[in-house]
Amino acid sequence: MKKYLNLFDLKQKVNYKTEVLSGLTVALALVPEAVAFALIAGLSPLTGLYAAFMMGLVTSILGGRPGMISGATGAVAVVIVSLAASHGPEYIFATVILAGLIQMAAGFLKLGKLMRLVPHPVIFGFVNGLAIIIFMSQIAQFKTEGGDWLSGQELYTFLGLVLLAIFIIWGLPKLTRAFPASLAAILVVFAVVVFTGIDTRTVGDITSISGGFPPFHLPDVPLNLETFMLILPYAGIVAGVGLIESLLTLNILDEITETRGRGNKECIAQGSANILSGLFSGMGGCAMLGQSLINVSSGARARLSGIVAAVLLLVFIMYGAPLIEQLPMAALTGVMIMVATGTFEWASLRTFNRMPKSDVLVMALVTIVTVILHNLALAVLVGVIIAALVFAWDNAKRIRARKHIDENGHKHYEIYGPLFFGSTSVFNDKFDVHNDPEHVIIDFRESRVVDMSAIEALNKITERYAKVGKKVHLRHLSDDCIKLLKDASAIIEVNIEEDPKYKLAVDQL
Repeated sequence: MKKYLNLFDLKQKVNYKTEVLSGLTVALALVPEAVAFALIAGLSPLTGLYAAFMMGLVTSILGGRPGMISGATGAVAVVIVSLAASHGPEYIFATVILAGLIQMAAGFLKLGKLMRLVPHPVIFGFVNGLAIIIFMSQIAQFKTEGGDWLSGQELYTFLGLVLLAIFIIWGLPKLTRAFPASLAAILVVFAVVVFTGIDTRTVGDITSISGGFPPFHLPDVPLNLETFMLILPYAGIVAGVGLIESLLTLNILDEITETRGRGNKECIAQGSANILSGLFSGMGGCAMLGQSLINVSSGARARLSGIVAAVLLLVFIMYGAPLIEQLPMAALTGVMIMVATGTFEWASLRTFNRMPKSDVLVMALVTIVTVILHNLALAVLVGVIIAALVFAWDNAKRIRARKHIDENGHKHYEIYGPLFFGSTSVFNDKFDVHNDPEHVIIDFRESRVVDMSAIEALNKITERYAKVGKKVHLRHLSDDCIKLLKDASAIIEVNIEEDPKYKLAVDQL
């Protein structure tokens, strides 16, 4: 309990200037994203902004690692868009609350450790796909409201300002890291536009972000089984998407900062944030890799930056809307393009010739699914399933048997490699039932019986020998396996004197 109450590490050295400036940069970059994701979901812009505030504040205080930024995300928006269109925002709020409860349950059940099952090629594919999505979402800024491409002076102006922002973000860190490059780019482009009177699109041209404090209210939906069954599938997907994206972001930041976050605590924090987001008129969300990278690359390492970002976002909504709405979209577009460039794992492209083909396939497939479907949870799930099948196939081919006949005329099969559902066919092909002597010994000292398919394979091989009047002796099996084989005790003789003490994997799941 003490660990959960110890929200702030008082021993951590905090650079307050860096934390505040990083938080300001993140807050400015959150505005257009939160608005865009709300519009994608078919909701009002304030719904996305309120979600960004609530998600960012709660997870920054309670989350599993400092420096990670949460808010309204495209992954969640894509999930809820059909429900928003058919039933309206009140059902979205109820869905987000239920999703939060599911996420908190996952945290209390310590399911965050399941992220260990996500292979590195899947993480590479997820990150690369997300980088491509972030980049592609910025291409829309080069179009007019009618969907036509910018042209002439308008295009050259916008492109020039974007390139200026990119140049500042690329070049400033080479001179100094005392000031966040992304914030410098936003301020410089803003100053250029204001002092030269350049006519270019601003945040205010997209939508107004002016509003009050997020209003608290319970979702106005019927409290019955029909409503629950309607929102449950959406809530389950939102919870899954949120946890997968959040925990993957946590792992990536762990590698960048060379520290270790706490996955189960992050699950609880994400759940708490979604519950409060739904109660305070927000669309819900999860961790944001792009914003988290902006924060970390700006030098932030403590919880303060995320808290500052959330509070400043609320200040923008309540008091600073007229000023924020004058920010040039070109500056924010340049920032997000550089975020996409920094997010992409360029090193993964250089390892194509050195990685196993199966890993390259998994990485490419996860990237493609992420980009095409914008469903990060599905992409990761597909990647994990394929990686698991490849692993099972590879291990199925590794089972082998060393054979010899002892001085008593008994034939020994010394099995190497795991015996499980994928290797049972190869296992059965190792035996020469008709030509073997009367006594056959199968030794599992260097093997492991993994699942029920393996137990059935052992039953079948003993039955095959029994039909031709021969006896099988199974040696070095675990007590659990012997118990499962009790039905075959009439034809199986088991030597348990040297049995290793291990448990069947099937009993550990």
